[in-house]
Amino acid sequence: MKLQLLLLLLALLVIRVHSQSEDEKQLKAIYDKALTDGKAYDWLNHLSNQIGGRLSGSVQAQQAVDYTKRQLDSIGLDRVWLQPVMVPKWVRGTPEFAYIETKPGITTNVPITALGGSVATPDGGLKANVIEVNGFEDLKALGREQIEGKIVFYNRRMDPRMINTFHAYSGCVHQRYSGAAEAAKFGATGVIVRSLNLRLDDYPHTGAMSYGETPMEERIPAAAISTNAAELLSTTLKLNPDIKFYFKQNCKQLPDVESYNVIGEIKGSEFPNEIMVVGGHLDSWDLGDGSHDDGAGVVQSMDVLRLITANGYRPKRTLRVVLFMNEENGLRGGNKYAEVAKAKGETHVFALESDAGGFTPRGFSFDCSDENLEQIKSWKKLFEPYLIHMFVRGGSGADINPLKDDTVVLAGLRPDSQRYFVHHHAETDTFEHVNKRELELGAATMASLVYLVDKYGTILPGKVKG
Repeated sequence: MKLQLLLLLLALLVIRVHSQSEDEKQLKAIYDKALTDGKAYDWLNHLSNQIGGRLSGSVQAQQAVDYTKRQLDSIGLDRVWLQPVMVPKWVRGTPEFAYIETKPGITTNVPITALGGSVATPDGGLKANVIEVNGFEDLKALGREQIEGKIVFYNRRMDPRMINTFHAYSGCVHQRYSGAAEAAKFGATGVIVRSLNLRLDDYPHTGAMSYGETPMEERIPAAAISTNAAELLSTTLKLNPDIKFYFKQNCKQLPDVESYNVIGEIKGSEFPNEIMVVGGHLDSWDLGDGSHDDGAGVVQSMDVLRLITANGYRPKRTLRVVLFMNEENGLRGGNKYAEVAKAKGETHVFALESDAGGFTPRGFSFDCSDENLEQIKSWKKLFEPYLIHMFVRGGSGADINPLKDDTVVLAGLRPDSQRYFVHHHAETDTFEHVNKRELELGAATMASLVYLVDKYGTILPGKVKG
């Protein structure tokens, strides 16, 4: 009896070692293919340099839809299609202009950019005294008496002590998103927001903002100011609280227009009704060309399906690449995809998003059960040769979050984040700042995780699929 048990244990060990050896070979093949015959960098080159910034509802956004669909058609997927979705159309208009006025006729020009969704200033621009705050709690402390008729200057900095720069971003993004709505309650005439950037430079960073329930006639213009200019404005205010700030912007919200999510899939060979998604968002802001946010995630996701199948592996489950439209100022694409999936009764078991830049991959964050997280952590040694070490619980991605339920595993690629907010939503988010090798390593890392989840399945309550 003891001999039989020993033989069984040895047999299981041999199977496990053999399986691990197969997985090691498959991951090496994926990385080798990405680093010697990757397509992501060339695709990004076209997306960034031939099309450029892809604001939802723009001509460039439609060009990106057409281009990525053609590329997916060319790599031999089982099916490629467009999923219609209505998206907001906000236009920037002519370039913004601003200055600090210390005395009548004595001015210093400063770089600003309108926040996405903002109303315009009056035709002649807006000039008023400035009051500096560090958050919404300061508005309440100051009250209407000290704020009414002034421009509110939100100057909360991203915390440089936080190694995860996304945590630093989360600590002050609310002032950009809701700052105008909150300041309007106290009679402010406009808001200027310090750019969400850990570096001191002269590039203002845009981003989405919302007026919430603020009536149209009470909405005030909102703009971001570069970090260097924010430092200058803050110092000048301390020396002379009576200075004035002038800015002019011509942005406008137009009626919604039709756009598309771009979707391609490989049908599963064993479990075709179990769907695994990998994706990024196709839209971007218009100041740069959207290479890191999120052109990198788009082209990495496109290449994942090609890399997995390049060496003859046939996925057990249906693999989909989804290029979502309108993540930046509405999340319409992510919501529409989840809505259609639910209406069709589709079963999603896994979704992975790349929306943190094309920098060196460090690992993944997961939104899933403890059982699934432990299974994924058991694969960690397979990634060690590629310096991938981070397998942690955390957020996944805005576009895939609408798929969340008790059974689906959500994951986000986590590249090194130290340089990300230098480029995020700014004029500096351009192709020249993307490193080809880092981009390809990210695509290979994503493909490797997708391969392992497809091969071994996800864990449902009371059941292991594989």
